[in-house]
Amino acid sequence: MLNHIWWSLPFTIIVFLLARKLSQKYRLTILNPLLISISIIIATLLITHTSYSHYFSGSRILNDLLQPAVITLALPLYEQLHQIRAQWKSIISVCFIASLIAMVTGTAIALWTGASVEMAASILPKSVTTPIAMAVSQAIGGIPAISAACVILVGIFGAMFGQLLFNFLRIKNPIARGLAMGAASHAVGTARSAEINYIEGAYSSLALMTCGIITSLIAPFIFPLIIDLLH
Repeated sequence: MLNHIWWSLPFTIIVFLLARKLSQKYRLTILNPLLISISIIIATLLITHTSYSHYFSGSRILNDLLQPAVITLALPLYEQLHQIRAQWKSIISVCFIASLIAMVTGTAIALWTGASVEMAASILPKSVTTPIAMAVSQAIGGIPAISAACVILVGIFGAMFGQLLFNFLRIKNPIARGLAMGAASHAVGTARSAEINYIEGAYSSLALMTCGIITSLIAPFIFPLIIDLLH
């Protein structure tokens, strides 16, 4: 076991930077920086018999920076404000429907496959950014840590395959692509969209924040209805 906690922060940063460099060099879908980083860190903790709580205590600052990092996504949103004002009704409608579908499908599939109510509550906010997902999960009786894991998995999946799916379906409009990515794959998908197209990244940021707000407002009312109907 690695007894000192000082190593976890520089180790995490170095692993991510190397994973990002590897992804940029080879540009393969499977080489997602977040996926590579998680795999290496988990393997290191297992090999060294280091507990997650011990590792986390040394890199807590990265978790504390998560919420301010989400706020910075408002910059590209501000720069596209003139277009957003003209389309706000459509944008709100799309985000509301996307949020509702994400909550209902995730919870329904969990219940149909035999998951407990607590586990279903943890899965419900899988498509919103981590801080909001954890808060929503706790409010409806879920396990925030599991919600965070689900958010990461969904984000990685969207970042890896979202653009391929858009191309396969011949969806070329950057606004449509951005809204879809932000609604389904939150910050990880938004980062991928921003790398490809600035407008797409801006609308993905908008969907990320809008869907987060909508989910946090309606999840406490939607979840009991789903449980009554399906459980």
